[in-house]
Amino acid sequence: MLQSGIFELDLHGMNVAQARAAIDAALRRAKSGTYRLRIIHGFSRGTALRDMVRRDYARHPKVVRLEIGLNPGETDLVLREF
Repeated sequence: MLQSGIFELDLHGMNVAQARAAIDAALRRAKSGTYRLRIIHGFSRGTALRDMVRRDYARHPKVVRLEIGLNPGETDLVLREF
C-alpha cells in the first residue's frame, strides 16, 4: 500500500503499456501521506520508459513536478511538497 513517504515503483521488465498501467494504479492508490513516487525505469537498455514517464506524467493532475536526480535510471513524481 502507498501510505506514507516515498514509494518506489520498479518498472524493469515492463513494456511501456505495462509501465503506464502500473504508474496509474500507484497514483490512484497513493494516500495523502505519500509525497513522492520514485519511478525506477533504468537507462542502460534504452530510454522508452524514461521518456514515457517524463513526457506523460509531467502534466498529470496529481503530480506537482518531476524531479530528476543524480541517478539517470530514476525519476521522482512529486505529489506534494514535504
